[in-house]
Amino acid sequence: MADTTSQTFTGPHGPKPTKAFSRRNIFLYGTLLVVTLYYALPLYIMIVTSLKGMPEIRLGNIFAPPLEVTFEPWVKAWSEACTGLTCDGLSTGFWNSVRITIPSVILSIIIASVNGYALANWKFKGANVFFTILIFGAFIPYQVMLYPIVIMLREIGLYGSLTGLVIVHTVFGMPILTLLFRNYFSSLPEELFKAARVDGAGFWGIYFRIMVPMSLPIFTVAMILQVTGIWNDFLFGVVYTGPDSYPMTVSLNNIVNSTQGVKEYNVNMAATIITGLVPLTIYFVSGKLFVRGIAAGAVKG
Repeated sequence: MADTTSQTFTGPHGPKPTKAFSRRNIFLYGTLLVVTLYYALPLYIMIVTSLKGMPEIRLGNIFAPPLEVTFEPWVKAWSEACTGLTCDGLSTGFWNSVRITIPSVILSIIIASVNGYALANWKFKGANVFFTILIFGAFIPYQVMLYPIVIMLREIGLYGSLTGLVIVHTVFGMPILTLLFRNYFSSLPEELFKAARVDGAGFWGIYFRIMVPMSLPIFTVAMILQVTGIWNDFLFGVVYTGPDSYPMTVSLNNIVNSTQGVKEYNVNMAATIITGLVPLTIYFVSGKLFVRGIAAGAVKG
């Protein structure tokens, strides 16, 4: 008796294999390679230049690796380069940037997350109007507000201080962060919110026990955006602070654009890399969460 469970296959099954060197793959990987070189080549030049001495730099071959590696430009950029009347390098500006960035990031994220949570889950009269006005503020050019904010900070006695700059960064970060948090909270299952309300949880109980634990990706997105924007800011730093409280970017500008003495390109390159290390490190450490936060609702309407 024939085995009725056996099956006869007439041909291969599954997706058709793709060619390794198809036109599509060549175009795709070729484009990616060109873009990678476009961004990686300047970084490579900065690194190798920062590790050379000035006699080797004067030879003119900027692409060649250093014949003799030296870290003296890094030491000088950090603690000896002149940034005006003082010659203490980037160290003072670094700690000023830390004192500006940490409170600005914390305050703006806390306020924006509560705003986004309230606008997404606790509808109140005029919520849409308030949200529209708030988002409209994100598209007003910063330059338009420079002088009015100078007058406001002067009147409350905070002009030229780190505290005044922290307030400015916190306020300017709220519109876009509120949009991110509102859209993310709106993408979470509404049943969780309703179940918590039935169980008797209030505004803050739902926020701290349900929303915050489920929102690590969007908090990471907000942190990366704020750290990058605040740490790399130059305009607000040079306008709203004084020489004793300049952030790191202003100190870097003073080093690179100094017109006194010999132009030390290795020191300039080292100072530039040191200034960018903080946002780069944060992005590489938490990059996966950043992508998850964007994909999970950060840009949904």
